[in-house]
Amino acid sequence: MYEVEYTIEAIEDLKLYRKHERQSIVDQIDEQLSHEPSHETRNRKRLRPNRVAEFELRIMKFRVFYDVDENEKVVKIDAIGHKEGSCLLIRGKEYQL
Repeated sequence: MYEVEYTIEAIEDLKLYRKHERQSIVDQIDEQLSHEPSHETRNRKRLRPNRVAEFELRIMKFRVFYDVDENEKVVKIDAIGHKEGSCLLIRGKEYQL
């Protein structure tokens, strides 16, 4: 089982969303990433090299970006954003991955 850790930035990202959205995101992170977080599924994928994170978890319109330390069994949540059309927004800024 993997331990999930949030960066300060990821916690700040969560604060931008409504309470029920935050709860849904946190519940899905716990459910999806506590076992085999680096295993690709329909909603989890490895990203091309970028400045945000190695993996992406899709939860409805939300995107959770994270890294996995297999040796320590830790998942580090780096950023949480959302999609508006084809634009990815993290902390109000558009990102290209």
